[in-house]
Amino acid sequence: MTTTAPAPVRARRRRGVGRRQHVGWLFVAPFLVVFAAFLVFPLIYAFGMSLFSSTLAGGTQFVGAGNYVKAFTDPLFLGGVGRVVLYAVVMIPTQLGIALVAALLLDSLASRLAQASRLLIFAPYAIPVVIGSLMWSFLYSPRFGPGATIFGVFGLDAPDFLSSSSIFFSLVNVVTWQWAGYYMIIIYAALRSVDPSLYEAARIDGANGFQIATRIKIPIISSSMVMVITFALIGTMQFFTEPTVLRSVASGALPADYTPNMYAFALAFSYSQFNYASTIAFALAFVVFLGSFAFLFLTRKQNGLR
Repeated sequence: MTTTAPAPVRARRRRGVGRRQHVGWLFVAPFLVVFAAFLVFPLIYAFGMSLFSSTLAGGTQFVGAGNYVKAFTDPLFLGGVGRVVLYAVVMIPTQLGIALVAALLLDSLASRLAQASRLLIFAPYAIPVVIGSLMWSFLYSPRFGPGATIFGVFGLDAPDFLSSSSIFFSLVNVVTWQWAGYYMIIIYAALRSVDPSLYEAARIDGANGFQIATRIKIPIISSSMVMVITFALIGTMQFFTEPTVLRSVASGALPADYTPNMYAFALAFSYSQFNYASTIAFALAFVVFLGSFAFLFLTRKQNGLR
């Protein structure tokens, strides 16, 4: 038999639960205030700006979706989107390949060398992006960088890594150096969560290290790799800091509209077109959302979804 507590007891319990909930909201409130003040409200305000057009002659006018129609037919915006998509096609497989190989090698080693190597590979991610980009701008310099000294020994001119023909791969190198270690840590953590008895059973069946890596380890951590690719896709589509820093030393190889974010920045702070800059930002957000959603939909089996 089950007994039911008297009504006064149930009421006290409900009041106790309510007080605990209020205390919980009290602790969460500071974060919610900051989140709303610095993310939610600015986004709402920027979206509202994107629905208006402001000119000296006509003043501020409501145009609705007119700015978005203009954005998705703007060759500068579409060209920037095309460039970041090309960067994604090249950079993401490069970053994922380096991170995966490094994680597999470190997972197969159990020594202090592996710990030191893990720290060294991850270290570039700990360097602020602006500082890392400034450092690479010096290394790429044909006059002041180490390349000038090395090639000068042989009486040759150092290649111009910041020229129009080389800047693409120079930026790929900078971003890969910056982020491969971070992705490696995610993949390595996923590998460490796998039951080692699976590897022992595979060795007993005669599998070598390469077969264990390709037929057991990689399939098991496929969901983590999907997450890494999603992070890399979103980050690449928002490409901004590295080309902006290198633009001052790239001798015209990086125009102000090189990426959509750079284009929005130039519109807002060089031409004072704040309304259209907001439109470009939200148009890019729509492209990023659409690309991420399509990728997650295509890889839903690896995520355990149907």
